[in-house]
Amino acid sequence: MVPSLSDLSGRVSRRGLLIGGGAGIGLLVAWAAWPRRYAPNLVAAPGETIISAWIKIGEDGHVTVVVPQAEMGQGVTTSLPQIVADELGADWRTIAVEAAPLNPLYANRLLATGMAAALAPALTGSAAGYAERSGLMATAGSTSLRAFERPLRDAGATARVLLAKAAAARWGIAWETCDTKDGFVVAEERRLRFGELAVEAAGYTAPSPPPWRAEGPDRLSGQSPLRLDLPGKIDGSATFAADIRLPRMVYAAIRQGPIGGSRLVRVDKAAAERVAGMRSVVTTDHWVAAVASNWWAANRALDAMAPRFETPKPLIDDAAIDAALAAALNGDGHRIAGQGELAEAFRGQTIRVADYVVGVGQHASPETPAATANWDRDLLEIWLPTQAPAVARRVAAAAIGVAETQVVVHPMLIGGGFGRALDHEVAAQVAVLARRLDRPVQLMWSRAEEMMHDRFRAPARARMAARTDPAGRVLGWQAKIATPAWGQELADRLLAGETLAGAAFAAARGGDGLAVAGAVPPYRIPALAVDYHPAEIDLPTGYWRSGGDFVSAFATESFIDELAQAAGIDPFSCRMAMLAGQPRLARCLSTATALGGWQGGGAGTGQGIACHASRGSFVAVLAEARLDGDRVRVDRLVAVADLGRMIHPDIVRQQIEGGLLFGMAAAVAAPVSIAAGLAGPRRLGDLRLPRLADSPEVTVELVASKAEPGGASEVAVPPVAPAIANALFAATGRRFRTLPFTTAA
Repeated sequence: MVPSLSDLSGRVSRRGLLIGGGAGIGLLVAWAAWPRRYAPNLVAAPGETIISAWIKIGEDGHVTVVVPQAEMGQGVTTSLPQIVADELGADWRTIAVEAAPLNPLYANRLLATGMAAALAPALTGSAAGYAERSGLMATAGSTSLRAFERPLRDAGATARVLLAKAAAARWGIAWETCDTKDGFVVAEERRLRFGELAVEAAGYTAPSPPPWRAEGPDRLSGQSPLRLDLPGKIDGSATFAADIRLPRMVYAAIRQGPIGGSRLVRVDKAAAERVAGMRSVVTTDHWVAAVASNWWAANRALDAMAPRFETPKPLIDDAAIDAALAAALNGDGHRIAGQGELAEAFRGQTIRVADYVVGVGQHASPETPAATANWDRDLLEIWLPTQAPAVARRVAAAAIGVAETQVVVHPMLIGGGFGRALDHEVAAQVAVLARRLDRPVQLMWSRAEEMMHDRFRAPARARMAARTDPAGRVLGWQAKIATPAWGQELADRLLAGETLAGAAFAAARGGDGLAVAGAVPPYRIPALAVDYHPAEIDLPTGYWRSGGDFVSAFATESFIDELAQAAGIDPFSCRMAMLAGQPRLARCLSTATALGGWQGGGAGTGQGIACHASRGSFVAVLAEARLDGDRVRVDRLVAVADLGRMIHPDIVRQQIEGGLLFGMAAAVAAPVSIAAGLAGPRRLGDLRLPRLADSPEVTVELVASKAEPGGASEVAVPPVAPAIANALFAATGRRFRTLPFTTAA
């Protein structure tokens, strides 16, 4: 019998692993390499046949595709089923979608490998095996298509072969002579519906690996069929966590204290009881919840009871954060990447230096944290938006002291996660409420609560230094970035740090490569170094759309522009001269400048450019911007993106357009301030996000490519801010080195 991870962690202490990190790593690698098999745990509806862990076929011909990734607007419940339908030969009108149950078969191996490479390189080789064996299901890092195209294509091809074998047996012909089209198995004039063959097909076996369909003009991949999630979102039938309704259900609102481990010390329950509809008050050491017959009554009751908290440590504020970042930047760092002899390149030369600042960021997602839960017969059911359902289950179980097997998680549609749904405070809170109330309860955070108690985008300071030759080419480059170790903290939360794997992971890691992702420039530079400087700021941080690339691209592409302008060289020509090893990025940049009518970036043009490569994709952006009083106005954005082979081009275009506006909003919105342990703004209106009237003209060009698919949902976010900053310099002659720009002098 193969011992479980919990068995091993019971025999080896975390302290022992941290002392003897090499042994711990060896145990993890060995554990990850042990062969295991996993069976599907799908449930078939009446008339359905389970073909594999990915596909069910109904007798009426519908094909249900199991999707292991969370739908939060990025289109995975369309693009992933499209892969199956294309390979299977299904009729798109018959495709249905089902969220995958928790099972190692659906683990995101690519995400785990990427995290290990960035945080604990010694574990990179075993990370995929760990992800599978621990059931690490997670949606993040633009990995959905890259991680699951192959298994889904194999699943579709396998089902096609099984159906062909079933039909061939009926017709008495070789299965290789059969094909599939529009939901039928066909052979010359003969045809049978998938639904007629599903039961028989499940009894056959397919070759491994299954043969993929040959390329042809009638392939569904590369087309843009109707998004499967769109009709429900238009007519209101799509179900989110706050739409769940259960018998006897009550509604809860919550209030938490200032950042820093605040403890609840006083509430006025009598005042709360005077609010019509109030049912009860639930308190813990760190929060208070009002429970009522409707959410509005619960939220009003919180105001009435005026909860008071005490914080054991000094209250964090902007000054403390700035001081911590400055101290970290001037302190020791971890070398994340390097090449060539930088010291030699800098010795005795004129070095240009510039500092860049990125402030705290809020997710400000349309849907605030919400969850519905029911405790019944020692079983907790939770309906919530989650990008990591296994983590949500673990958090909920730990909150009420039960085994994970006593918790069932129902992943819901997410109303724009942007990384926020990787964290699950709401899961723990609603679990406590359901257990104490012994009845169904729906918890929803108010907008103010969500904005004050976010897992914020980490602030950062970057110090860039470079030496150039007279032609503007960079000969030496150094990037120092000070920011909290949010990547390591996120990994700890996802990997359950007290397990053997988590302990070995902690022992193996060095600097936080996620926090400075994208900091190695795409340009050909003989000598360079990227250093990470960890900053302790006592602010809860998490993943924010595009991760560390947002900071890295802003500093890198702004500084490249400064170097070009200092040398009197067109910023476009400067970049192109150093992109000899990046033909795809160079093509994006040259096409973007041609489409945008690039005028050289000179004074008065109001034009700026930037480019970036991440997650297997490449993008260049041209921006036209100006100052309008104390506000930054962006008049135009032109983007050219090469994301490799596209499954659904319209979804790709939507993600690029959304990424451009998301990145622009982060650059021009009101700054987030921290005062007395509380964050502001606390309303979306106060964040001054761009409205329709403020939105620029947007042009997106997608480069046709046969390369492997890259990520789409995040790649356009990082280069927008530096493109706008460079455009503002061309418009005003001032350098904007602080994000958001409203904080720049």
